[in-house]
Amino acid sequence: MTEKISGEQYFTAQPDAAHDYQNFDFELLGNNLHFTTDAGVFSKRTVDFGTRTMLSVAAETDFPAGRVLDLGTGYGPVGIAIAKALNKNVDMVDVNQRALDLAQKNANKNGVGSQVKVFQSNIYEDVQDQYALILVNPPIRAGKQVVTAMLQEAKNHLLPGGKLLAVLQKKQGAPSARKNLEAVFNDVSIAGKNKGYYVLEAVNG
Repeated sequence: MTEKISGEQYFTAQPDAAHDYQNFDFELLGNNLHFTTDAGVFSKRTVDFGTRTMLSVAAETDFPAGRVLDLGTGYGPVGIAIAKALNKNVDMVDVNQRALDLAQKNANKNGVGSQVKVFQSNIYEDVQDQYALILVNPPIRAGKQVVTAMLQEAKNHLLPGGKLLAVLQKKQGAPSARKNLEAVFNDVSIAGKNKGYYVLEAVNG
C-alpha cells in the first residue's frame, strides 16, 4: 500500500492534491460496481489485490448478526461490496475527508446509500458502536503505531463472537501483525492467503 500523492499520503485528513477524477467499473462479490475516485485516495485506478483477497474471505466468513465496520474505507469498495452482496448495514470510516465524500457518492450510485453510514474518524477515535465484523486493509506507510492500533483496538469495538479481518502482505509485516493481534485476542488465525497477501482473522471470544 504505497500510493503517494504529491508529497503527502492518502491517510492525510485533507489532501491538497489537484483533483483528478476517474470512473471505472469493477466486479466484487458477484456484483458489477461503479466507482468514482480522485487524486489523494488509495488505489484510485482499480480495486487493489489485497482488498479483493480480503473480500473473498469475508464472503465465506460466519459472523454474528450486527453492523459491519469498514475501517479505512477510502472511496468505499469494501463497505459497498459487503452491503450489496451480503445485505449488511455498514459503517464506513476514514480520516481522509476527500475519500469519504467519494465513498458516500459511490454508495449512493451503487444503490446502498441507505445501508451505509459514512463518517470521519482517526482510527477508532469517533467510532462508538460495537460490530459483528470489522474489515481493515491497513495503510502500512502510516507507520507501525497506526497499523497496530487499527488491529488491537478492534477488540473494544467487536460484539461477543465478532470478528476482525485484516489483510497485509507477508513482506510488509503480516507475521508481526499476527503477534500483535495475539497479544489482545485469544483466537487468531490465518483465514486466507493469496500471492503473498495474508488475511488475518481475530475472534472476540
